[in-house]
Amino acid sequence: MGLSKRSHHVKPRLPDGVRIYAIGDVHGRADLLQSLLTVIDADLRRSRPRRAIHVFLGDYVDRGPDSRGVLDLLIHRMWTHETVCLKGNHEVFMLDVLKDPAKLKDWRQYGGLLTLASYGVTPTLTPTPEEQIELIEKLRDAVPEEHLTFMENLPSSFTCGDFFFVHAGVRPGIPLDQQREQDLLWIRDEFLESNERFGKYVVHGHTPVKAADIRPNRINIDTGAYATGNLTLLTIQGASMLAI
Repeated sequence: MGLSKRSHHVKPRLPDGVRIYAIGDVHGRADLLQSLLTVIDADLRRSRPRRAIHVFLGDYVDRGPDSRGVLDLLIHRMWTHETVCLKGNHEVFMLDVLKDPAKLKDWRQYGGLLTLASYGVTPTLTPTPEEQIELIEKLRDAVPEEHLTFMENLPSSFTCGDFFFVHAGVRPGIPLDQQREQDLLWIRDEFLESNERFGKYVVHGHTPVKAADIRPNRINIDTGAYATGNLTLLTIQGASMLAI
């Protein structure tokens, strides 16, 4: 049952027997991701839920030091656990740069040089257009095919029970099944400032906050891991949510 204005006192719920582990924007912090996966594994051994789903909210690359390591961890996790990896705007931008080296200049503003370095490609401070093409050719050669396939096939949202998982948020007033991907990956103020009930309870990242920001209609679990060293894990079971 979805949330509605009439049922705003009813807590959102997952189906019985389902536990979700949701993780916010990793941004190249493979070390923090590995630590949280260890925490999850310990919890799984202890609690043995009937069905456990890992949900990652996008932005695996850029800003932090080991984007390549993050993608390796996520791909391996998908082999061994029920895992949903959502698309973030940074994955889209990295794929765009691989197609158009002229976007390298813009990618720098997004922390893309650290992603280059994680694949063993070192740019000069102000690469010429010719050097940009050469750098991206080197990156194309360095990125494993499975990393490209992973990024190219990421879904932009995931729904389970009364919860809607997405990278950035949703546009108020638009049904969830009619949202534009541009909004799902990039929206900020219109979504963050809205008190609207969106049809389901939205779990998102994209906009860094000091600690998990729990609102009546949404929760933001992007705690700026690349800068703060704090990567947030949200566990949901039944109507209970716990962010650590």
